[in-house]
Amino acid sequence: MVSYAAPLNHDPQASMSDTRSAKPPLIWTNLLMFVLTLAATVILVPWYGLTHGFSTADWCVFAVFLVANGMAITGGYHRLWAHRAYEAHWSVKLVYLVFGTMALQNSALVWCSGHRKHHLNVDDVDQDPYSARRGFWFSHIGWMLRDYPSGRPDFANIPDLRKDPMLAFQHRYYLPLVLLANFGLPLLAGIIFHDVLGMMILVGFARLVWAHHVTFFINSLAHMWGTQPYTDENSARDNPVLAVITYGEGYHNFHHIFAHDYRNGVRWWQWDPTKWMIAGLQLFGLTWRLKRTPRFQIQRACLAMQFRRAQAHLAKFPEAGPSHIEQLRTRLAHEYDSFLSALADWKRLKEEWLAEKKVDLQSRLHDIERSLSRQIRRMRLLQAQLA
Repeated sequence: MVSYAAPLNHDPQASMSDTRSAKPPLIWTNLLMFVLTLAATVILVPWYGLTHGFSTADWCVFAVFLVANGMAITGGYHRLWAHRAYEAHWSVKLVYLVFGTMALQNSALVWCSGHRKHHLNVDDVDQDPYSARRGFWFSHIGWMLRDYPSGRPDFANIPDLRKDPMLAFQHRYYLPLVLLANFGLPLLAGIIFHDVLGMMILVGFARLVWAHHVTFFINSLAHMWGTQPYTDENSARDNPVLAVITYGEGYHNFHHIFAHDYRNGVRWWQWDPTKWMIAGLQLFGLTWRLKRTPRFQIQRACLAMQFRRAQAHLAKFPEAGPSHIEQLRTRLAHEYDSFLSALADWKRLKEEWLAEKKVDLQSRLHDIERSLSRQIRRMRLLQAQLA
């Protein structure tokens, strides 16, 4: 999800045949940044906390900037620009750019280029910039420490974003903007609340380290720990624990199959503050054209996975197995026939509805969706019996 990269003067089409056989050279700027900010946090935070104590204002500013950085990445870099899941007013984009720059995860152009490449080549050990197939360390932070060919930006995949003058400005002046955001904002807060050193330590260093590694978990843990309710064709997982600390990004299995949906936590009860923020801004006319995956497509993906798992369970038993297994096979076959019939009916009715826009057809489409919801529940019971 994060997109640190090597300098932009590299050829993005460079050969990748030796990416695993030989270690590329270190990217010293990235390495020193990660090491020094981590060291400063580990040493200075406990020292200052024990000798001086952080004020309530320190912790409040830390929390505000931490959330602002995280939401700028999830709502701005990720869902707005990388996936174009919605449109936003220029003022919202400006806020995203200010706090996205402060998050120190490269310019939006570089970030989005790498993330689109990740989705296009997910789990490919040579093409995916942060492939989880290469292990936790590589996908979490290792890919940013060396000049891997897969991590080199290729702006050919972001022609739409390169036309945006705000993104172009941020990219062109990224370094001074980073210094201004990461030193200037904590310094300003320190002056206002009369604790410059405390703000610099907590809001400057600790915030940055925490924000970095929380985001990195989406590249690593979200591809290794969790469930796959929608697809098993890639390593992405849904994980409600990660969703809590990543502003909703932990529902990664859903995201990888429906990447252009502005939601990651598609259920109303799933923790996704980024989704709520985007929808809330729509009420004030600040966001619009929010893309939502049709409910039927979500149900279809969910049922397809349930059938695949049930068939895999049944395949473990011999053909002439116990009577209850044969009954389950019969039930599964019946459910699958119903599923295929519902898909055919939905497709036919959808075509009719698009042509005629009749309310009764729309009502019948909703009936099919409700029947699929009931079938999802029946399939869960069947899987429980198989387990």
